[in-house]
Amino acid sequence: MVLARDRFADFEIGLGSLRLLPSLVVPAALTNFLIAAVMGFLGARLLTKKALKPSNLTLALVIGLFLFAFLTWAAAGQSFNLASMLRQSVLRSAPLTFGALAGVLSERVAVINIAIEGMLLGGAFTGVIVGSLYGAWPGVLAAIITGGLLAWVLAVLSIKYKVDQIISGVVINIFVLGLTSFLSVQILTQNADLNNSPRIGAWNVPFLSDIPFFGTILFKQNLFVYIMFGLVAVTTYALFFTRWGLRTRAVGEHPKAADTLGVDVYRIRYIGVILGGLVAGFGGAFFTIGQVGRFDENMTGGRGYIALAAMIFGRWHPVGAMSAALVFGFSDAIANKLGILNTPIPSEFLAMAPYIATLIVVAGVVGKSRPPAADGIPYEKQ
Repeated sequence: MVLARDRFADFEIGLGSLRLLPSLVVPAALTNFLIAAVMGFLGARLLTKKALKPSNLTLALVIGLFLFAFLTWAAAGQSFNLASMLRQSVLRSAPLTFGALAGVLSERVAVINIAIEGMLLGGAFTGVIVGSLYGAWPGVLAAIITGGLLAWVLAVLSIKYKVDQIISGVVINIFVLGLTSFLSVQILTQNADLNNSPRIGAWNVPFLSDIPFFGTILFKQNLFVYIMFGLVAVTTYALFFTRWGLRTRAVGEHPKAADTLGVDVYRIRYIGVILGGLVAGFGGAFFTIGQVGRFDENMTGGRGYIALAAMIFGRWHPVGAMSAALVFGFSDAIANKLGILNTPIPSEFLAMAPYIATLIVVAGVVGKSRPPAADGIPYEKQ
């Protein structure tokens, strides 16, 4: 990576005609050489210490330097629109955030929700059909209802019948994948007008969208992104600043004690799981109504599992889950951008980037993050 492919990398700060800030032009080879020297110094400094575990600040610095060096190498001799890539990172994080919020709401009441992938996919499918018939927003409503119904099935299996929660979630995922694939072939391919939904596009926030750089990234976004930020704020407030949130967290941590104090454990668990399903169904609508306006088989591509990783990385907190989803969205946007830049990296490896990032994150946090104490444990009322 020290040897770049050309002399200069041009990082454009603005977007379109709003390039109010000057581009950042750096000599690629020299920049990578200096970054390699700094990283070598940090490594040598770490080796001289007794403890080989780096601080969080050092680790973040090393990761940031590596990413900048990599992007400098990839953009050498070309222009690289930084604002556009970051804007895409936020956009691509939206369905992951919705899925992660679904996981947070479920696991805060001690029900493991592996079925997020199925809820996203089911919401995408029903959303596009209803959207094609009646319009975008009825399609979104249908997607939300679909996610809620699948969550209700998960809740009944996990809470009432005490089926293993991981197995029941996997079964729902496989069922939805098979059903949507079958119906896609039997119905959508035969009736193209049912697979052509109106889309919910971008909306520029007045005044705020004119802010250089940050306005482009945050305030020229799809409506799903603005709703994502709102849902994260509402969920955080509800979980940590309301009586309902206190009862919800109590059910996830110590259901027997909550039951002793008069909390209806079963009711709270049903509410948490179904609310999570409604959010996941809304996230599913993003794939069809929020982006391409059509449904393709398995179009969620495992994003539900990445959302689970974001939930774990975010330590079962809505803000943390969204932050983790932004990291995964960034890796997805980088992979897409590198494909456009025609780097010598094979496209198959670029497509693997979000999943590799998921493996790295999960490997780093498993065992360090503490889930709700009763997570995954069926409750038997005494």
